[in-house]
Amino acid sequence: MRRREFIKAIGSVATWPFAARAQQSGTLPRVGILEPYAATDPGYRMGQALHDLGIEEDRDIVVEWRYAGGQTERIPVLAADLAQLRLNAIVAIGDAAIQAVRKQAPTTPIIAGTDDLVGEGHAASLAHPGGNVTGISILASELNAKRLEVLKEAAPSISRVAVLWDPATGSFHLPTLRSVAETLRVELQVHDVTGGEVLSKAFEAAQAWGANGLNVLASPLLHALRQPIIDQAAAHRLPAIYQWGESARAGGLMSYGPFRNDVYQAIARLLARVLKGAQVADLPAEQPSRFELVINLKTAGVLGLAISPALLARADEVIG
Repeated sequence: MRRREFIKAIGSVATWPFAARAQQSGTLPRVGILEPYAATDPGYRMGQALHDLGIEEDRDIVVEWRYAGGQTERIPVLAADLAQLRLNAIVAIGDAAIQAVRKQAPTTPIIAGTDDLVGEGHAASLAHPGGNVTGISILASELNAKRLEVLKEAAPSISRVAVLWDPATGSFHLPTLRSVAETLRVELQVHDVTGGEVLSKAFEAAQAWGANGLNVLASPLLHALRQPIIDQAAAHRLPAIYQWGESARAGGLMSYGPFRNDVYQAIARLLARVLKGAQVADLPAEQPSRFELVINLKTAGVLGLAISPALLARADEVIG
């Protein structure tokens, strides 16, 4: 079956119950989507994932979009707003959004994309979530550590790595990272980042400490702040690695993490099952199975780094 025909086929499977329900009741399922990013954030997004599954807004479902624009303090307000609506399900991206929605809408099915569904306390287990939250858990702790390994491979001389960490994501991110750093004989200096206003101080402290590398940990906030982080890393000539490919495409040295489209597609699939009647408590959460390495050779050249042919051969995308 050709790809276009396959997408059309899965689309018809996903959407026919919605259309039938609308004909019977005169209403479409209503879904809230709460994202910590800005509406203009680039990259594969929830709307595209729904479209690829054959689910069209205003034809098959009604969507209430809410974007925090990187301002985490807005998330509880947006969650409270969604809770006032009669929604069949809510998609929440990131731990802060999930917490806020769970508090405001404790019985509404939630389909989540986050670092660690179990570690953050949103699900009893991936196989049997047991509550009103399922989704995709993106192995953030393990990948934070893996990014340090990849950074060390790209810049073998680094010995002191500054770490940007969003404390709202939880301290469980750090033990695995520290263990890998010890194995690599790399010292770490962890900087709490709670907003853009503290970035300059974090980079000044890293420079004073003698940092020669930067690991930006998984966090919706840190992704929202990626451009000022990329700019500061360039100003301090720090080889840096990030979670999502958009950061490398925007001028960061490297990124390593799940394919972002896979994450949103998993959420869309789970949402479709919930709207068809699946019980969230019994709907297994997913984990990513594919990971994307993006290397920006232009940035490497500016930093004077010669990326090894072996690492370049493993890259899914090389810029420059």
